[in-house]
Amino acid sequence: MTITPDRFQDLTRRTVVLGGTGTTGRRVAARLSAAGVPTRAVGRSTPIPFDWTDASIWRPAVDEARAAYVAYSPDVAAPGATEVIAELLETLHGAGVEHVTLLSGRGEPAARAAELLVENSGLSWAVVRSAWFAQNFSEGYLRPAVMGGVLAIPAGGVTEPFLDVDDLAAVAAATLTDARHAGRVHELTGPELLTFDDIAATLSRAAARPVVFADVTRADFIDGAIADGIPEDVVVVLDHLFSEILDGRNSSLTDDVERALGRPATPFASFAEAAARAGSWSDAGGASPSGAPVADAAAAH
Repeated sequence: MTITPDRFQDLTRRTVVLGGTGTTGRRVAARLSAAGVPTRAVGRSTPIPFDWTDASIWRPAVDEARAAYVAYSPDVAAPGATEVIAELLETLHGAGVEHVTLLSGRGEPAARAAELLVENSGLSWAVVRSAWFAQNFSEGYLRPAVMGGVLAIPAGGVTEPFLDVDDLAAVAAATLTDARHAGRVHELTGPELLTFDDIAATLSRAAARPVVFADVTRADFIDGAIADGIPEDVVVVLDHLFSEILDGRNSSLTDDVERALGRPATPFASFAEAAARAGSWSDAGGASPSGAPVADAAAAH
C-alpha cells in the first residue's frame, strides 16, 4: 500500500501497540503519547485486552487504528509464529489499518518468514530487527542472575552489540509517524561489541555489586531456567538463542540507530549507569513492569 506522507503523518489518527505492556511496547506507547499521537497500548490485562492466543478478541483492539506496532511474544522465530502473524495481518486489513511495524530479531533466519508476510501484506510496513536487549539485565530474565552475582550463560567469548531498548523504541516510534521509514528494515545494534565478561565487569561497576560471567553448557543453562520458573515457551526461545544464534553471527555493528535518529546508539555503560541510578539492582527495585521474564518478541536478543 502506498500512503502519501500527508496521510501517513496524520497523527490525529490512533496507533495501536500490540504487546503494549512489554519491554518495547510500553516504551513505544509512551513515546507516541508524549508526541501527542492518540495511542492504544494493549495486552492481556489492559481495559481493551489483546492476547496472542485468542484471535477472537483482536479486532476490538485494532479497530479505528491507522498504524500498528507488533511485538509478538515470545518471538517471531518461535514455532507457530508465522501462522499467528498471518492471521493478525488479515485482522489488520479488515480493521482498515494502513501501516504495520514489526519487531524482529537480528540473525534469526526463522524470523524472516514473518518479516516477508509483513512486507508482502499490501500494507505500508517497516521492520525493526534488534540485537540483544541491554534491559534483559535490568528488568528481564537475567536480572536475578545479576542480583545473584553470576551470569551463567553458554556464550564463551562471543561478542554482541547490546542494544538499549530506549533506542529501539525511538526508532520504532519514528517508523510509526514518519513516512520516510516506510518500506525499510532497520537492523539495530549498540555502538560496541562486548563479551559477557565485559558485560559482567560493567555491571559490577554500575551496580556496585560483584558480578562475574560463568560459561556453562547449554543443557545446564536450560535446566537452570526451568528451575527458576521461566515459562516453557520462553525456555524454547532461549534454547534456540543459545544453541543457534549466539555463535558469532551477530558480532558486527550497524549505524542504523544513528541513521534513523541522527545521534549515536547508547553505549552499554551509559545504560547500566542509568539503570543503577533508577534502582534496577537495588534489593527492592528493578522488577519488570510486565511481570514477564521475557516480555517481547526478540527480548532475548
